[in-house]
Amino acid sequence: MDRLAEYRGKRDPARTPEPVPEGEPDGTGGQAGIFVVQEHHARRLHWDFRLERGGVLVSWALPKGVPDDPAQNHLAVHTEDHPLEYATFHGQIPRGEYGGGAVTIWDHGTYEVLKWSDREVKVILHGERLHGGYVLFATGGKDDKNWMIHRERLPLPARMAPMLATIGKPPDRGLQEWAVEMKWDGVRALAFIENGRLRLGSRTGKDITATYPELAGMARAAGHKQALLDGEIVAFSDGRPDFEALQPRMHVSSAAQAVRLAQLTPVTYLAFDVLQLDGRSLTGLPYSERHALLNSFFPNGSNWLSPPNFPGEDLDDVLTASAANGLEGVVAKRLDSRYEPGARTGSWLKVKNQLRQEVVVAGWKPGKGNRTGLIGSLLVGVQGERGLVYCGHVGTGFSDATLRMLSRKLESLRRKDSPFAEPVPAEDARNSVWVEPRLVAEVAFDRWTREGRLRAPVYHGLRDDKDPADVVRET
Repeated sequence: MDRLAEYRGKRDPARTPEPVPEGEPDGTGGQAGIFVVQEHHARRLHWDFRLERGGVLVSWALPKGVPDDPAQNHLAVHTEDHPLEYATFHGQIPRGEYGGGAVTIWDHGTYEVLKWSDREVKVILHGERLHGGYVLFATGGKDDKNWMIHRERLPLPARMAPMLATIGKPPDRGLQEWAVEMKWDGVRALAFIENGRLRLGSRTGKDITATYPELAGMARAAGHKQALLDGEIVAFSDGRPDFEALQPRMHVSSAAQAVRLAQLTPVTYLAFDVLQLDGRSLTGLPYSERHALLNSFFPNGSNWLSPPNFPGEDLDDVLTASAANGLEGVVAKRLDSRYEPGARTGSWLKVKNQLRQEVVVAGWKPGKGNRTGLIGSLLVGVQGERGLVYCGHVGTGFSDATLRMLSRKLESLRRKDSPFAEPVPAEDARNSVWVEPRLVAEVAFDRWTREGRLRAPVYHGLRDDKDPADVVRET
């Protein structure tokens, strides 16, 4: 049987630009073939959903398009098979001809077949817009062309590395292509929301859900949504982010202690991106669309909210406002940027009011005077081509409680020799106690010296959400 006979019977190749091949299809293909979705402005707007199978494009017309929400099925009217050449067709079908109107390619890619029968087709799509599982199923009798299309819920990933920003500033020309967000002084965390439950993952993939019990209600507030959010956990003091206040919260493993601390120093989750929503991966969408989707469903609550972003043209004003509120700076994001898990790209740029640097703690010098028996200063470094590179010692910014906490942590990490790849200057190395380079701290400083040292560094806290192997010089 010529599977394109019905298709040819409806078209005159002399009057339409559509492909009308003369030969019969050879019947090959279909196990990992191509798919295409075409937006069709005919008498009524619809979308044509086509899957390669047996040498043709098996086709359905979707009056409401491909469904986003797994809870809603859309009508899919089974139509005649189309030739494979139709997968690249776009253009204007003349008025008066069958299907007259504009045709554009809405999405395309490849697909895998999970099931294919006369009444049910189950596939996984790998397109630019569409990803994941879809099912088409017949609703009537044998000759009824009415089917339905259903999008299956894509499971949340077990973990994901967040996208990272680089140091820099967008060019003055083209600022309209950017948006600006405040750079919050907190702990980066991905929020996995499903079935009314929340799971929090740190930048390194550690499960930190129990550490912040006051955030559990965020999942219930999101209703029945399944979502994967990117954001920052922040402790506020007098209305401003306070990383030092967050420190006691970051290093808690006891659930009971976490509950007590949540009452004393509650945190807020600031969501600034959504990576998956109701089973649909959003990482391939531009930042502008992801941010709009986030604001469309994410509720503001007592311990969670989605802070605003600002037009790129307002960069200098937003930077000034961030400095006035004691923030580190801002993050500029290209409106068309996709989300690249684990990547540090030029699509996100950190613009800083003050210099900050993550450093690896490699040792300490004993304190004197009122610090006798405690830490006097930390010896720190960053990763270089040959290993850990010494970049100075940090002796200010510590509270008494912080010094006691650091003393406990570092005592268990003692080692006999220096972990630095090159010798440390004798004066700095004298009387030093070396430790395994497992802790990451954050410092503020004036500038880098010619010798590669931090000028006037001030301790701001430990970063247990950072991997020492990833700590490199940023500024």
